Amino acid sequence: MRAILGLIVLGLAAAALYFLVINPTEQATMTGEETATEEAVASEDIADMEQDEMSATDMAAEDDPNIWLEEVLGDEALDWVRARNDETFADIKADPRYEGFYEEALEVYTSQDRIVSGEPRDGFLYNFWQDEAHVRGIWRRSPLDAYLAGTPAWDVILDLDALGAEEDQNWVWDGADCLRGSSRCLIAMSHGGSDANFVREFDMETRTFVEGGFYLDEAKQGAVWVNEDLVLVRTDWGEGTMSSSGYPLNVGLWSRGQPIDDVAPIFEGAETDTFAFAGSSETPEGSYNVIYRGVSFFEFEYFLVAEDGTLTQLPAPHLSDMSGFHKGQIIFGLNEEWTVETTQGERTFASGSVVSYSVDDLLDDGTLDAVHTLFVPEDRVAFQSAAPSGGALYLSLLDNVAGRVLRATFDNGWTMEDVDLPGNGRVGISATDDMEDSVFYTYENFLIPDSLYYSQNGSTPNQVQSLPEWFDTEGLVARQEIAVSADGERIPYFIVHRADIEYDGSTPTILYGYGGFQISMRPSYSGNVGRLWLANGGAYAVANIRGGGEFGPEWHQAALHGNRQRAFDDFIAIQEHLIETGVTSPEHLGIMGGSNGGLLVGASMTQRPDLTNAVVCQVPLLDMLRYHLLLAGASWIGEYGDPEIPEQREYIAEYSPYQNLDPDADYPRAFFYTSTRDDRVHPGHARKMVARMIQQGHDVQYFERIEGGHSGGANLAQSAERVALEYVYLTRQLMD
Repeated sequence: MRAILGLIVLGLAAAALYFLVINPTEQATMTGEETATEEAVASEDIADMEQDEMSATDMAAEDDPNIWLEEVLGDEALDWVRARNDETFADIKADPRYEGFYEEALEVYTSQDRIVSGEPRDGFLYNFWQDEAHVRGIWRRSPLDAYLAGTPAWDVILDLDALGAEEDQNWVWDGADCLRGSSRCLIAMSHGGSDANFVREFDMETRTFVEGGFYLDEAKQGAVWVNEDLVLVRTDWGEGTMSSSGYPLNVGLWSRGQPIDDVAPIFEGAETDTFAFAGSSETPEGSYNVIYRGVSFFEFEYFLVAEDGTLTQLPAPHLSDMSGFHKGQIIFGLNEEWTVETTQGERTFASGSVVSYSVDDLLDDGTLDAVHTLFVPEDRVAFQSAAPSGGALYLSLLDNVAGRVLRATFDNGWTMEDVDLPGNGRVGISATDDMEDSVFYTYENFLIPDSLYYSQNGSTPNQVQSLPEWFDTEGLVARQEIAVSADGERIPYFIVHRADIEYDGSTPTILYGYGGFQISMRPSYSGNVGRLWLANGGAYAVANIRGGGEFGPEWHQAALHGNRQRAFDDFIAIQEHLIETGVTSPEHLGIMGGSNGGLLVGASMTQRPDLTNAVVCQVPLLDMLRYHLLLAGASWIGEYGDPEIPEQREYIAEYSPYQNLDPDADYPRAFFYTSTRDDRVHPGHARKMVARMIQQGHDVQYFERIEGGHSGGANLAQSAERVALEYVYLTRQLMD
């Protein structure tokens, strides 16, 4: 309910490219008949964004005949989009398999057989729910005891479908920050799923928005409670207050009744920063408010905020992730080696470690009495995240890409124990209670559907819910394999297929990859992959390439900036391994990725078109010489490098897919998908790539959604359409 500090960096930074990573085939898109309506909504929403973006389209315009496609809502550009959509719909929707795929995918999305998870708080479980009857969704709660007993008594707090109809708005839920001991919440909602949102004060008792309460008009922004009459806010205050990537640089203390334009900043970021962010954490020992200064996408400074606005900088290296507070200790995951002075002398901690120190010691005299170690990285065992509860701290680890959870308690030092959860799969910490030692876990793997577990006070977790199987797993196997990359590094990947396949290169195979932003690809269950692909004899593989976080910060940092080619080499090595081992062949191998993963598959296609016969490229980055000028692109310079610096532009140009298209190459017939409403990754990337491929005489398919933001949609029914389009395409390319 409150912003958990350990998730803030992921929420603001990594999640900016994260949505298409988990269960990548199960995201939201839109039905065809809604397009005209949503174009009108998007036109109103994007107008201000586009004016800022177009002022940046300067340097490469003369050299790029497709630059006009960067005009998000330009008439000519949208006419081009509609023409491409019409071609794709006419082709793929005419396939007799389309309707069946659509209905099967729709059944997955609208099924009531889903894990009902949420956040425990004050004896209730809060949950946001979408289904066929609640397309936009409802925010609701049930007494926790009733929920755990399997008989939840849901009480609807806010109905977004009803609100949208009442206000004639396309509302998409962005979350709630609720003040403990009060009925007041700050509700964030966006138009159509964009990053820019509205913040409105809501009263849970009256179930109404507070007249004259805290309100923020549309912007990339956020607000969290300090007390009932005071809010920490970051928003667009005009010229000089937003970063070049479109995020707020300043944070202010906003008093009830005060006009937002009169709020003076208590923190002002530098012009070169990526963002500033405010978050809060509640513990039995008290509440903490923290400002994050995003020096770059991965580099941070942290400031503790007193109610009078006084800031205290927290000692931590720039490459670190704050993971919250527990027993007066503040916890950091280190992404670089850290040497720090304490009253006990100088200490050095290895990159990948998790450490803590006392906030009170720091506030007393500005020095650290001691720094405690929670976790030290081991060979292929890496820290992922931490989640504090009222009674313990829970650490999520990856052990050779299999999930583990540790329970940590503090008494002048940390005591650690493994939580007894199923192994060899994806284990997650779903939610914790700020005031009690109460925690929910999730578990799944490629062949076992999601399950939800619950424990209190360190007890053995009990299974609360599990999903039915969406496909028959009899005869299917999931295993981990190793490919060797160009520089000799061992690159793991998972593959799922029928146990009785012939190793003669005939198995249709999809390889999914991401490879960036320290995001890990872990085993996960997908009803759509199972029903539309595995059940029809296909194999599905997931790459654990460098650039991700599977083996800690070094695994990520190995593919940054001028070393980006390593991620592509790793992905190519897995393709080659699948072919060399006889699982598949170039005729039957397809690759898929979204966002940064779209860059991955775009680079793989342009560098080694001979390896694949299908490419699904979702909301991608592709023009890497201009990515920093488009929307949030400048925030990712820490990942890719800066095209304005000649030596960095040189290595980026070597792999940028748009610049490396070859009219003489024999590319597979690729499928590109993007969203007009995406205010994170500019739709111009995919538009221009497809336009250039058509100009060069290549056969290509394209689909652009007019709403939905970076996640691809705001409507459950939309998901089925896109998934059906993609899997008809993949079936044609790899199975027919």
